[in-house]
Amino acid sequence: MAKANQRDFYEVLGVTRTATADEIKASYRKAALKWHPDRNPANKQEAEINFRECTEAYSVLSDPEKRQVYDTYGHAGLSSSGGGVDFNGTIFQDFHDIFGDFFGFEDILGGGGRRSRTRAQRGSDLRYDMTLTFEEASTGVSTKIKLPKQELCASC
Repeated sequence: MAKANQRDFYEVLGVTRTATADEIKASYRKAALKWHPDRNPANKQEAEINFRECTEAYSVLSDPEKRQVYDTYGHAGLSSSGGGVDFNGTIFQDFHDIFGDFFGFEDILGGGGRRSRTRAQRGSDLRYDMTLTFEEASTGVSTKIKLPKQELCASC
């Protein structure tokens, strides 16, 4: 069950329900800069709450599947066993995008140089969900996976 006091994600980011992905991304970047706790040392607690809220909104509205669920069912559609939004690793990708765009480097933790903006990274549209134990997640694990491959039929 969704929390009763959760604000509408579109309202959080200040966009309409018909906003494009680019409009959502631009609005999120503006909100993330405004509410980043390091930029609000005098009011850090409120900034953390607002920053978390806009990040949660962006993680849903930037993902077409989650956005469709949210548009249809609201916050309740995103709950997994009463817990709220089911976050995955893509949220950290968003931080890399923000810091790369604003500060001129891709990864604030020392990653490689800039990526090309003209093309999507090969495989960036692939997603594979898997369950890891805490130990596997903390120490690392190598696992072979099989992804379905779409092939053109003879008439195409």
